Amino acid sequence: MPSGNIRTVAIVGTGLIGCSFALAIKQAGFAGELLGISSPAAIDAALRAGAISRAASLEEAASRADLIYLAQPVDRILATLRALGSLVRPDCLITDAGSTKAEIVRTAGECLSSSVFLGGHPLAGKEQRGAAAASASLFRGRPYVLMPASPVHPPHFAEFLDWLERIGAGIVEMTPAEHDAAVAFTSHLPQILSTALAETLQRQENPELQRVFGPGLLDMTRLALGGAGLWTSILASNRECVLAALDAFLDSLQEVRDTVQKGDIAPFFHSAAQFAATIRKLDHETGA
Repeated sequence: MPSGNIRTVAIVGTGLIGCSFALAIKQAGFAGELLGISSPAAIDAALRAGAISRAASLEEAASRADLIYLAQPVDRILATLRALGSLVRPDCLITDAGSTKAEIVRTAGECLSSSVFLGGHPLAGKEQRGAAAASASLFRGRPYVLMPASPVHPPHFAEFLDWLERIGAGIVEMTPAEHDAAVAFTSHLPQILSTALAETLQRQENPELQRVFGPGLLDMTRLALGGAGLWTSILASNRECVLAALDAFLDSLQEVRDTVQKGDIAPFFHSAAQFAATIRKLDHETGA
């Protein structure tokens, strides 16, 4: 059984990601206390899922936890960091799972000692939300981006990395700016395109669209099932990078339109297929 200095973990936000992290470290051998900080309904769901030991307040978590894991929407992570500034112990590691990083890391630097915060983002998820959808295997084979806020590693840094490796995550280190620019293309743009496609179809006055479709459309609109509340805060905190990604996509879309009009779209398909094959190969290799 793994042993170390992380004996009490507080999960702030007991939804899909927070509960999946708790279940994952439990499956990997963590035998300490897992506190849950969330709404009453989310706490009840987390208890039913077996992800946490009991509920706690943020104040209790700050006084007891060796690791505080913030798994909330971005705007609520920012608010929690501000609240923790006057509460947290200097020997506690605070990390987050937010989908954007620049604003979170900057706020942590303003509100906390830089020696206690580690920015993070697991590139894992589902369209389903909540503890009922949580899985101990959610992070296995998926990239987990880390952004140390200072050259001095926070307390329990090495032990936290060990837990990430035990649950099968692939650790990637980069700066907040590098992260936000990348996920604008690889995460935020796909979400917007899926949502825009579903909305485009919704606006068509053609009842046959709901009778004539195949699995491709289900695949393409899956991300549109994601909650608006979650994505509103993500996009607001990464607006400039997302706008740059949308501009790049609009250029490609105009090129597609031009090639369809000219009847010469084959090279576009070939180039796109090469990239699609490359990322599937990389995903297979990292998930092996």
